[in-house]
Amino acid sequence: EIEKESLNYSARISDTLFVNERKCASQEILEIELKENPDLALKIEEIEEFTKSAINLDIKDITKFKIRIPIIVNVLYRTPAENISLAQIYSQINVLNQDYNGTNPEFNQVPGIFSGVKASVDIVFYVEKVIRRQTTRTSWAFRNEEMKKPEFGGIAPTSPENRLNLWVCTLEGGILGYAKAPGTALELDGVVLDSKYIGTNGRATAPFNKGRTATHEIGHWLNIRHIWGDRTCGNDFVSDTPSHNAPNYGSPIFPHYSTCPGTPIEMTMNFMDYTDDASMYMFTYGQRDRMRAQFLPGGYRNAFL
Repeated sequence: EIEKESLNYSARISDTLFVNERKCASQEILEIELKENPDLALKIEEIEEFTKSAINLDIKDITKFKIRIPIIVNVLYRTPAENISLAQIYSQINVLNQDYNGTNPEFNQVPGIFSGVKASVDIVFYVEKVIRRQTTRTSWAFRNEEMKKPEFGGIAPTSPENRLNLWVCTLEGGILGYAKAPGTALELDGVVLDSKYIGTNGRATAPFNKGRTATHEIGHWLNIRHIWGDRTCGNDFVSDTPSHNAPNYGSPIFPHYSTCPGTPIEMTMNFMDYTDDASMYMFTYGQRDRMRAQFLPGGYRNAFL
């Protein structure tokens, strides 16, 4: 029933998307995998129970140290423009390290009502290797994930058990990017970004040219959900984020009130909403704990340590 409701919700929002609106396919690809692999639901439930237990027990290891994440960047290109520069790649790494450590310029602009919950996740990212492959394909569909399969001209992931693989290519359907949730197929694990929406220079295209698509998608890869819970007034399993009616787009004017129970002010500046890059600039402590719990002993991403 949950899967059916989520699919119906996805269908509803897909009818309302317009040009220049953020389109993340992470939930859609998860729903496809759940349909194809019924056992996946159990694996995700196990990860969720582990995460809740770690947070409820207030395990201090969650907050003790910075976590370093090596990234393998896989670039698939047909045109010279798609073969993005190292400068564009490193501009993205710079954004990630700011956004995940509370040093982004906008961090101090978080409204007072949310200032007590804004958090540094204390994760550092660095590029270990860049792999490039020329292709004759004009675009790649997220549903079949062929950009990750050498037999279809893609690039296989490198050591996905302890490396974050980041594929950069031209995605079909106006998708900015998507990520694999913890528990899904390891041989396809990682994050995919369209080459127009990575970094802050080169091919990066407004209003998604501040590197926040990668920040958002890596959040999914680290087990945090869309802030509206992928359904009307849904649950993102984070206690310190307010209920949202649905995704917000563009640059909402603060305060934007929800019609969900309690009519809270929505946290439109959260990285897990759908606003433009310039309008998203914070994670919460609850989101931080969910992400860092994955690295604890027994956690899905523990091998990274």
